[in-house]
Amino acid sequence: MQQQLLSESEIIELKPWLDRWVERMEKPDYIDDDPVLFMHAFEGKLDRELAGFFAALMAWGRRDIVIAKVRDLLKRMGHRPAEFIGNFSERDRRRFEGFKHRTFKPVDIYWLTMILHNILQEYGGFEPFWKECHREANRTDRNLLAVFHERFFETCPDAARRTRKHISNSEKNSSCKRLYLYLRWTIRKCSPVDPGTMTFMAPSELMLPLDVHAARQARVLGLLERTYNDWKATRELTSKMRLLDPDDPAKYDYALFGIGVTETGPGDERILNPQFL
Repeated sequence: MQQQLLSESEIIELKPWLDRWVERMEKPDYIDDDPVLFMHAFEGKLDRELAGFFAALMAWGRRDIVIAKVRDLLKRMGHRPAEFIGNFSERDRRRFEGFKHRTFKPVDIYWLTMILHNILQEYGGFEPFWKECHREANRTDRNLLAVFHERFFETCPDAARRTRKHISNSEKNSSCKRLYLYLRWTIRKCSPVDPGTMTFMAPSELMLPLDVHAARQARVLGLLERTYNDWKATRELTSKMRLLDPDDPAKYDYALFGIGVTETGPGDERILNPQFL
């Protein structure tokens, strides 16, 4: 249900309530049932970032199914994603035979792995590639994820065209939900959930990962006017959350998730009652 759009002052009045939802949801026990767990499953920085990248790309549908599919993929990589991808060659392609998740097929996993292999060979890591994309985005006044999409596939021009749909592009008006989910995991610092392994950009630059659930709750609360879950909606909602915390707007993804789980509103006193925390 679409509520009347809130004014800036009314949005600011919601801050204490939304902050309590962030505190309620952003706790270590959130990790076990969320794909972010794969960034906590490894000790090495590169292992965490590569496992997390696939987990974010595949974060589509029920979380338990997503987790099962990512586990399957990492098992095929010998539970050593950095080593497997760094040494990947054509003969390893057979490991992906039979893999499927939503619209992901073995051919997509093959090309994504091959592209990541090329990136590691050229940049020596994943974060240096992101850093270069960020630098170019600032220099050309383009969105980071548009540059990332372009540069990602430039590393392997022969990649199947069908695989391009798995890497979002804001210039195609995609909400870029899964890539901003990944960036939330890797960029936010001092979080009990998000590991914060990268430093190439500030948390203040993050956009909210706009999935259908967050968008629905944002509209119910009067935080989002746009009816489509696209790049324009992502920008609109993030701009509202920056009113509440310009240094860390993406943390309110936790609040919208929590509100969606319980279907409660700002007038519901359950959030104030310790027995519900």
